[in-house]
Amino acid sequence: MKIVKLNRIKTVLAEIDKQGKWLVQQLGKDPATVTKWCTNTVQPDLKTFAKIAEILNIDIREMLVNTK
Repeated sequence: MKIVKLNRIKTVLAEIDKQGKWLVQQLGKDPATVTKWCTNTVQPDLKTFAKIAEILNIDIREMLVNTK
């Protein structure tokens, strides 16, 4: 089964020179969960997605993969 990339969480973290561990600390989430988000294995719910965008200080749309 091919993983469809829907989010850019890992890319955005790299752009701001942060790692998944940092995001784990900011959100208080399980490291395995954040890893799954970063690898697009699963997606965060919209409320969490909005919180991640807020923490990263970016527009939520910048975290989505452009489909066009």
